[in-house]
Amino acid sequence: VEKALLGLGFLRTDFTRKTSEFSGGWRMRIELAKILLQNPDLILLDEPTNHLDIESIQWLEDFLMNSAKAVIVISHDRTFVDNITNRTIEITMGRIYDYKVNYSHYLQLRKERQEQQQKQFVEQQRFIADTMEFVDRFKGTYSKTLQVQSRVKMLEKLDIVEVDEVDTSALHLKFPPAPRSGNYPVIVEDLTKTYGDHLVFKDARLTIERGEKVAFVGKNGEGKSTLVKAIMGEIDFEGEMKLGHNSMIGYFAQNQAALLDGDLTVFQTIDNIAVGEIRAKIKDLLGAFMFGGDDINKKVNVLSGGERTRLAMVKLLLEPVNLLILDEPTNHLDLKTKDILKDALKAFEGTIILISHDRDFLNGLAEKVFEFGNKRVTEHFEDINGFLRNKKLENLKEIERKGK
Repeated sequence: VEKALLGLGFLRTDFTRKTSEFSGGWRMRIELAKILLQNPDLILLDEPTNHLDIESIQWLEDFLMNSAKAVIVISHDRTFVDNITNRTIEITMGRIYDYKVNYSHYLQLRKERQEQQQKQFVEQQRFIADTMEFVDRFKGTYSKTLQVQSRVKMLEKLDIVEVDEVDTSALHLKFPPAPRSGNYPVIVEDLTKTYGDHLVFKDARLTIERGEKVAFVGKNGEGKSTLVKAIMGEIDFEGEMKLGHNSMIGYFAQNQAALLDGDLTVFQTIDNIAVGEIRAKIKDLLGAFMFGGDDINKKVNVLSGGERTRLAMVKLLLEPVNLLILDEPTNHLDLKTKDILKDALKAFEGTIILISHDRDFLNGLAEKVFEFGNKRVTEHFEDINGFLRNKKLENLKEIERKGK
């Protein structure tokens, strides 16, 4: 029990606390621990990593790979899915496809399947056109009556080849141009934050240069979002925090969705701010973020929390900014949408601060890591993979040591 709780990020001092004292995200961890420790024949997990930090996700991976009997998981965490699964079931256009491979291998097989479907579709359409031409040409010719009737019946019985949904990741987003910021958009000097008697972190120091893309990582509650709120001027703190000359901030957090105008439709929300060539692609853009069909005509005030969050993200992508601060931007995105967002961020010429537990999303995007833990903020001059290797979190030695 202790090993499971420690692995999921709890402290020993948490063991005797009442569950009512914990936030919703931490209660989800308690429920997850209960399920894992029951050792069931089948574990069903729906987005299990949404409320976990990177360390806890890696512990969960290790547990599921080595201790679980069978697992069915719905997840948009590509690395997590790749690490724990050996079978992928795709549900699309009313069909189910079952692949006995992990997610990355499945993507390749799906591409081959779609190419084959497209080839069959083209061949069938050519056959239909040729057959219809024959029917139209000879339908009044007595000597061809039987042949015409035969081909009409053939067309009636034909099973039309359907091509699965085309991957929307071909949509390329580009941020609107923004004025160039100063050389150092964010400078933090000896920043300390406390809530009453609780010290979050002490003497945090960091300098972020123009054009850098950095990740804030660490266990939940160690101060990642707190420092972001300090940068945004939303909370008091001790120490010094400077925003560079001409810094124009685009800020995304889960609560940003509450700032949307509930009386507007989804389409109006984006149409009101879109400028330039993207105006012709608003429906494509909304479709890429999972607003299809009549969804674009829904009023914002009837959207679910996840839908509002996605809409807030689309809105942010169209604003001219040079400093992006994104707090868990991928929580309500599917894998294709995450790829679209990631490509847009990689091409972004400004500065990015990312809080994320999604290793695949951070890979190739964040070039530097700031680690939050033990009341400190530590700078690592490496990407997320190098950071994880050097911390030796892959084999969970650190968590095992803490559990002893």
